[in-house]
Amino acid sequence: MAHDASLTYTSYLALDEILDAQRPRSDEHDEMLFIVIHQVYELWFKQLLHELAYLQERLEDGDTARAVRTLRRILTVLKVVVAQIDVLETMTPSQFTSFRTRLDAASGFQSAQFRELEAVLGRRDEGAFEHYQQDSPGRRRIIDAMSRPSLWESFLGYLKTQGYDGDLRRVYADDEGAALVAEHLVDLDEGMQEWRYRHVKMVERTIGDKGGTGGSPGSEYLRRTLFRPVFPELWAIRRDL
Repeated sequence: MAHDASLTYTSYLALDEILDAQRPRSDEHDEMLFIVIHQVYELWFKQLLHELAYLQERLEDGDTARAVRTLRRILTVLKVVVAQIDVLETMTPSQFTSFRTRLDAASGFQSAQFRELEAVLGRRDEGAFEHYQQDSPGRRRIIDAMSRPSLWESFLGYLKTQGYDGDLRRVYADDEGAALVAEHLVDLDEGMQEWRYRHVKMVERTIGDKGGTGGSPGSEYLRRTLFRPVFPELWAIRRDL
């Protein structure tokens, strides 16, 4: 197989485009960190969506081994996403305030990929896309994700391929591959809740109870999202085991 001599590390990774994508709107030193962190978040959200789509395929095919490996990768990525908050918290409230007004209407609430991620995990309400323009790509992606089976639905389909009728007590009683998949989904649920908690505490220590950028409700809204399980059935079953 012939190799493309013109392909380099830089061109393969499109580094010129990536490294030219940080465009601070002020001369404040800390704005660069803020931009890089959020761009990296979006790259990880993209990877999570990629892995979750593959996970759903593996579940629907009844492929326990690959489903477990994919879930482990997703969980590892999620740990990295949560850990990035440590880096963002090195920025003091005054450092953030020094360039905050330059963000204008921009807000993390506008992350279409995160809303899409929520939809894949089961969110089904118009509040997820009502703030996006009618014909915007982000709105279409969120609506499309809501029209497809959620991860939970794919898991229920997987249980059928393993000979279960949806009785989670029997899944856990057997303590085999399906139980391992279920517990990794609990890990995923816990990871999402950890992300939300760390996120709200980061916002609180940075701007307190102020409204978020772009008119978003800030920490008040974020607190309302805490401790809402993605897969409530997997937590409730513990009462019956």
